[in-house]
Amino acid sequence: MKKIISLAALMAVLAGCTDLSTTDTSAVNGYAADGFGEETLITTDESLNNTYLLAPAPKYYVGSAYKVEDVQYIPVEDLTYNQTGVAGIVPAELNGTKTSNGEVFDINQMVATSKTLPLPTIARVTNLDNGQSVVVRVNNRGPFVNTRIMDLSPAAAAKIGMNGQSKVQVQVLADESIAVKNATLGVVPQPQPQPQQQPMQLTETTVVTTTTAPGTVVTTTTAPAATSGEYSVQLAAFYAQDSADSLAARMSKYGNAVVVQEGDMYKVRIINLDATKARSVIDALRSNEGMAPGLLRNGRWINADSI
Repeated sequence: MKKIISLAALMAVLAGCTDLSTTDTSAVNGYAADGFGEETLITTDESLNNTYLLAPAPKYYVGSAYKVEDVQYIPVEDLTYNQTGVAGIVPAELNGTKTSNGEVFDINQMVATSKTLPLPTIARVTNLDNGQSVVVRVNNRGPFVNTRIMDLSPAAAAKIGMNGQSKVQVQVLADESIAVKNATLGVVPQPQPQPQQQPMQLTETTVVTTTTAPGTVVTTTTAPAATSGEYSVQLAAFYAQDSADSLAARMSKYGNAVVVQEGDMYKVRIINLDATKARSVIDALRSNEGMAPGLLRNGRWINADSI
């Protein structure tokens, strides 16, 4: 029976050349492929900088809004993506089928699916039941089930102790995602000047509303006065301001928690930290809250473990 299922899945994927970005798309076992030429990526080890995770893809794929079974999904580039939800496991029967950006699904690699993230994207997935994390390459669309935000390959799921559906936190790794995008597009990144961040002093009763590009910073906490610092720790990003305000208030015990509005998203950050304090806040959030926080230095994303 397993061979029959595998063959049916493979034939359906090879036949499914519909462009996800323009039409109502039929999914194969809850996943989809675009019909690009197959390419098997080089495998080395499981470290973050291994050849597989950061290898160029056959195509860098974002796509336009699309529908599957009358449900609309809107892909978007979001380097601040940091969400919690339920994840599942990609069926092993799909091993060897093509993904939405032309790669070949390998059950033994650290890969995952997403309905909206660019392909490929590098993300850290944390099992909130046990705190174990894995870095994955998101290279396929799906799962087209509204109750799940991501599915992991069997190998990636096993690495974080998943035996079935589990609650996870998914955080895009900005630097690594930019690197794999540039490698796919053949872009040589140019050094960017670092913006100067003006120190901000907050007192116990201060409320600040400062309009600066690209958004508005609004304090939602009554934390003690903060010393100036070049580091900010990002906890999460929301489309609803109420959710961001609520989290910022709850996280004020770790420092000066603020809500930064960028476009239509509200991002919760703890600001004005020096390197030592930023390291302490990141460790505390991981240990006490089960979070996978991001780190900015003078407004630029850096690896959260670089300090």
